[in-house]
Amino acid sequence: MSFSGKTLFITGASRGIGREIALKAAADGANIVIAAKSAEPHPKLAGTIHSVAAEVEAAGGKALALQLDVRDEQAVVAAMAKATEHFGSIDALVNNAGAIKLVGVEKLEAKRFDLMYQINTRAVMVCSQAALPYLKQNANGHILNLSPPLNLDAKWFAQHGPYTVTKYGMSMLTLGMSEEFKKYGISVNSLWPKTMIATAAIEFELGSRDAFKRARTPAIMADAAHAILSSSGRSISGRLLIDEDILRERGVSDFEQYRFDPAGGSLVPDLFVDP
Repeated sequence: MSFSGKTLFITGASRGIGREIALKAAADGANIVIAAKSAEPHPKLAGTIHSVAAEVEAAGGKALALQLDVRDEQAVVAAMAKATEHFGSIDALVNNAGAIKLVGVEKLEAKRFDLMYQINTRAVMVCSQAALPYLKQNANGHILNLSPPLNLDAKWFAQHGPYTVTKYGMSMLTLGMSEEFKKYGISVNSLWPKTMIATAAIEFELGSRDAFKRARTPAIMADAAHAILSSSGRSISGRLLIDEDILRERGVSDFEQYRFDPAGGSLVPDLFVDP
């Protein structure tokens, strides 16, 4: 599938992986709906819906910047309608918005768990449900969730069980929706990085950029998302994919290009991925 003239609705696209996916598709002439909360600059996190919209236009795509809180289902429904009114269709939904706090049950505030659940798991259902009427009108609709394979090793629950639950919930919805939406010809998949990705959100969570020396850039996730979203006929659906694995399936063998620091040493595996 060519992205030219196709419309991608990307949540959390004001920075990081969402921004990179947007710019990759824009280079093919796609229409990008940049749906995120960041309408004004953040003191510690670069990027807004408006700055990414300008980048999308410069890259060759068309942009619609929508300030959106994915926890508000009425606002999500309105945003989907506005996107369709503006571009004529929604061809793919990328559920990229996320919240993270790597704390165990003993120390995690309930309101922080609520935030992670609402932005991670619940938003996948809310956004997918709102996008469904428009995706059903296309012959090749896609939903892509940024969530991991279901690795049930206890170590992934031991230190940050609440976060793990909210991300695994996204992946379980992927499996369910792939089957549920099969009759509409809609492909539903998850995508997760094999290694740590150098993003502002990770820097903010860890408190420094030191780990970036052993991380990859968001470009690898954008290339992997491109491979998934450009597939047709549900040839890829119901899969919980790792970025490097899907790119290898597409013939990529050189991954050095994705290093944040070419001299940074061994790469750090991402959460939920065994070395």
